[in-house]
Amino acid sequence: MLESYLVSLLVKLGAMASIASVLARSNTFKSMLMRENRTLNQRLSLSLWLALVFAASVATRVASHNNYQGADLGLEGSLLAGILGGYVTGLAAGIVICLPAMFRGELLTLPLLAGIGVLGGLLRDFAPDPAEIWRFSPFFDLSIYRFFKERHNHRRTSFQLIFLAVVLVAEALRQTLGGFFDRQVFHLGPSTANPHPLTIVALYLTTLFAVAIPLKIWNSTRNEKKLEEQERLLVEARLAALTSQINPHFLFNTLNSVSSLIRTDPNQARVMVVKLSKVLRRLLRKHENFSTLRDELTFIEDYLSIEVMRFGDKLRFEQDVAADTLDMLVPSMLLQPLVENSIKHGLSSKVEGGTIRIRTHRTESRLHLLVEDDGIGIPEAKLATLLDHGIGVSNVNERLKVLFGNEYRMWVDSQPGAGTRIQIEVPELQTALAAVS
Repeated sequence: MLESYLVSLLVKLGAMASIASVLARSNTFKSMLMRENRTLNQRLSLSLWLALVFAASVATRVASHNNYQGADLGLEGSLLAGILGGYVTGLAAGIVICLPAMFRGELLTLPLLAGIGVLGGLLRDFAPDPAEIWRFSPFFDLSIYRFFKERHNHRRTSFQLIFLAVVLVAEALRQTLGGFFDRQVFHLGPSTANPHPLTIVALYLTTLFAVAIPLKIWNSTRNEKKLEEQERLLVEARLAALTSQINPHFLFNTLNSVSSLIRTDPNQARVMVVKLSKVLRRLLRKHENFSTLRDELTFIEDYLSIEVMRFGDKLRFEQDVAADTLDMLVPSMLLQPLVENSIKHGLSSKVEGGTIRIRTHRTESRLHLLVEDDGIGIPEAKLATLLDHGIGVSNVNERLKVLFGNEYRMWVDSQPGAGTRIQIEVPELQTALAAVS
């Protein structure tokens, strides 16, 4: 009988670990764990999740006619519901969890589990910080050690000792009620008249670990979720920083062009200001990381119309754009820095001017972009470090790296006197309109 009792205790721990792991895989449940403050509906939703799972564990024990006693996690589930969600969650979960036992005639299970759920809510309210519940340890010696070591924060360490005591009191209450009303409430305990003290210790330790195990598993899930959120915010911050580096660079050069025209050709300067306001209006209106290739090309045309006023017929622009690429998504402000580099470093110092070409096509779910010019080219020594140190090119490369990781390619081909070709290959991203067509 002792072996069967000990096996039941091990089964109890294994069942709790399995339940906690399964729940941790649900995105809905993970989002619930991330909230420290919940609305009434959110509390009821959390109680429903926990109640259904732990009610199933009680039902397993009831359906097996107490052959699988270790499957019953009703008390631990009710306490966890209160600890995680407060009184309402603990009370509602305790009532639902006890239903399978109530149908079997274990009538005292209702006030026991409902009360344990409320007790968990009281414990949560006593916590100096809601996050403190995740630090719970079943090792009482560690809690006592913390109490004496962290003397500057006795409220925090006292909570851990009270947490430990509440779990033990909850199990003691179940054992007491089970001793007086054997058929009215289920309790897992030694069946002998004079059990060995170690078997009693094993029972209480099992309850402690059955409460601590899901808290540790779910806390790991919460930490992973927090790390993912921090990484996402970091990526957004990097993209914002890189984009902010590009836009002032473009604005600075354009204003220089306007200032040079004010004296020589005021009418052209006014036209350029109108064009500039159109470009800036679009920049201020667009905050997304992606836009359609069609929008990017429209922006390039507006930008080049400003530059053409500056260079005149010396600057020419050609497009060879596949129609099926126009609705593809590309990173916003992807092409403008490359076109600006072609003008500034490739064509501006060339007496006869030159041509900028943009070509696009699709192959095997990849979008290919080409920006080329017939300017003066790039020296070989500078070309080797262009992706890392070129102002416009390195920014574009860094943004592509942030957005696509290893799923993109960007390379630059150039020869002095023969022009420069910048090629980009990214995964194909379609808008909803493109997908339908």
